[in-house]
Amino acid sequence: MSDTKHIVIVGGGIIGCTTAYYLATHPLTANTSTTITLIEASKHGLAQGASGKAGGLVAKWAYPKELVDVSFKEHVRLAEEHDGAARWGWRFVNCGSWEGRGEPFDHSGSASGADGRHKRKSLEKTLGLDSNSDTDAAAVGESGHPDDLNWVKPSLTDAYSPMAPAGATAQVHPYLFTTSIFALAQEKGARLVAGKATEIAIDASVPGGPRVTGVTYTPTDAPDAPPRTIPATHVVLAAGAWSPRILPALPVAGTRAHSITLRPPEGTRVAPYVLFTEIALPPGVAPGGPRRASPEIYARPTDEVYCCGPGDDAAVPDTVDDVAVDAGACESIWEHVMSISPVLRAGTVDKRQACFLPVVEAGGGPIVGAADKIAKGLVVATGHTCWGICNAPGTAKAVAELVLTGTVKCAKLDRLKPSRFL
Repeated sequence: MSDTKHIVIVGGGIIGCTTAYYLATHPLTANTSTTITLIEASKHGLAQGASGKAGGLVAKWAYPKELVDVSFKEHVRLAEEHDGAARWGWRFVNCGSWEGRGEPFDHSGSASGADGRHKRKSLEKTLGLDSNSDTDAAAVGESGHPDDLNWVKPSLTDAYSPMAPAGATAQVHPYLFTTSIFALAQEKGARLVAGKATEIAIDASVPGGPRVTGVTYTPTDAPDAPPRTIPATHVVLAAGAWSPRILPALPVAGTRAHSITLRPPEGTRVAPYVLFTEIALPPGVAPGGPRRASPEIYARPTDEVYCCGPGDDAAVPDTVDDVAVDAGACESIWEHVMSISPVLRAGTVDKRQACFLPVVEAGGGPIVGAADKIAKGLVVATGHTCWGICNAPGTAKAVAELVLTGTVKCAKLDRLKPSRFL
């Protein structure tokens, strides 16, 4: 077989886009006839799912450690090499656990809570946190409220604790990071195809067992046209919660997560904090619902503030463009956050949105590696839960090594191999 590689990546989220970058910039790709094609189903382009609607947290305390240990260093390197601070909002942030009470306020919300048809699910973001790790509490005043946390009302704070030491938590703007990293891949020759992948073509007659030969897809701009096939020697399946639509054996499900983005009043600078909150809700907020809420709140460098609530078990739709937004879920997030922040209460809501996080049903994960039992040349990279943005560089570096050299050298990923899940 020729050494020339034709690599097709299915999925234009953060895993697919960073994989394209690491493949396109790998020394073994330079000055070769290797082709890298990324196929994305959304008619709106890249990062239309969780990769554009996530919080963008990057943490040394995330999980699994095999990927985190590579990814965090790579995030730092990428930001330094490509001016990530300006291009995708890279910066280190304070990250803490905040407990307190919401206060009543005048509002005319359009909904009182999330759609009761769907069961609430924890996003389990803090599972990797080491409760015994040393943290820097120097910036915390006597009341427990950080002196510079200017967008939460201090009198409502019962307790605040840093979750990690300085330098252990950072952030990116997820949409900007995803689209920027693929733009860098395109500069090195990667190309984008707008289409809905429907099947991985496999030839079972070749010596040595089944091997991938391409990806069949329907063009986004011509959904009624006959299917087309992109020839491939290697296929990287990185379609997130939609991966089982292409490879049904994958034990991956989707958790729907809602979020909103806010703009404080003009001229207001919001301190660089990420808060994991536990709020005792006041009367009048979310009547008939739970009396406690735990939204996550992320202040961004542009003074945009991102807020998300719990997940739910809504069914994954046909494509990312069909994701439904529950207005009540977004209204609840707004009410919960506004109850502790007069500063944000005076601002405006920019976006109300929802996405699906890919979760490995059997537990553990994500699933990263060669799926040789199905076909040689097939690589799976999905199931990253809420840590896709954080763990994308490590995943992509490992996948690029696997495709181009046949071995993952940057990390030991035995626990994440597809053979454990398929």
